[in-house]
Amino acid sequence: MNIGDKVRLLHGKESGIVTRLLSGDLIEIEIEEGFKIPVQRRELALVSPEEAIRFKPGTPASAQLAPQRKQNPSTEIVANKGLYLAFVPLNDRELAQHVINNTDWDVPFALSAGSEPHLRGLATGVLKSRTAQKIQDLAVKDFETWGVFTFQALFSRGAFLTARPPLEKRLRFRINSFFNSKQKAPVLGQDAHLFQLDAEEVAPREMVEQLVEKRFEPAPTSAPVSLPPKPTETIDLHIEKLSKQALMMSPGEMLEVQLKTFETQLENAIAHAMPEIIFIHGIGNHTLRDELHRRLGKHPQVKFFQDAQKEKFGYGATRVSLK
Repeated sequence: MNIGDKVRLLHGKESGIVTRLLSGDLIEIEIEEGFKIPVQRRELALVSPEEAIRFKPGTPASAQLAPQRKQNPSTEIVANKGLYLAFVPLNDRELAQHVINNTDWDVPFALSAGSEPHLRGLATGVLKSRTAQKIQDLAVKDFETWGVFTFQALFSRGAFLTARPPLEKRLRFRINSFFNSKQKAPVLGQDAHLFQLDAEEVAPREMVEQLVEKRFEPAPTSAPVSLPPKPTETIDLHIEKLSKQALMMSPGEMLEVQLKTFETQLENAIAHAMPEIIFIHGIGNHTLRDELHRRLGKHPQVKFFQDAQKEKFGYGATRVSLK
């Protein structure tokens, strides 16, 4: 099940489009009314194009089997998200770079590398809906010289729909996290290092660095290095402590804010050589706790972690010992 797939609830009447893959085996879908809701993967079923046309709730059986007229395109459920850069391993030395369009739009695009005024065009063309295009083969040994990739795109459909603004995304990859990003690439159906280009928010820092400036000037060599603010010894990750918009957020959006705060404060603690830090995450359904423990278990600067002061926090906090 991938972003952009049409799905329906097994124990409900709602149907919609997959917009994000959340942790804890949760899938975020956008239903017809425009709302986004998290649903367990096991509660969803893929909807084939023929099923979506012929088997609608409340339609008599005789009508379901009869030839159907083409529906008004403006009432369709349209997959708006699903543009990716994918790097498919060819062997232990080379990766094949692809751009993927897993949306219902045709996408005229341009991909370049470098930074102004030294941009190098890599590819231009039109990505048809649900297609991919190979760009080039890249050597792993040259990773540090890949530089910045700039992706620019327009959106077109043969239907009367609201125009979409152009997309421009710049990406520079980090070697320590790039090779931990492998997952199944939509359309290609292959394992790849996958990065979404049209995500609504910046991806977590361990995945990719968003570059928002068009020009980069080297800092003076004599400029002192400034450290980020030193965090307190205890960080409360309850969403009401982190955002005033908590009541307006979906569970997936809340989790993203909590994880971003966790990552930032953990890195700040490491930068200040703090011996330990405590994260209060609550108990709930263990989604946040399990994701924190998963990331801590892979972090090279974490010595160990454990439940913190059960008499004070219960099982709702984790103490992290740093190297």
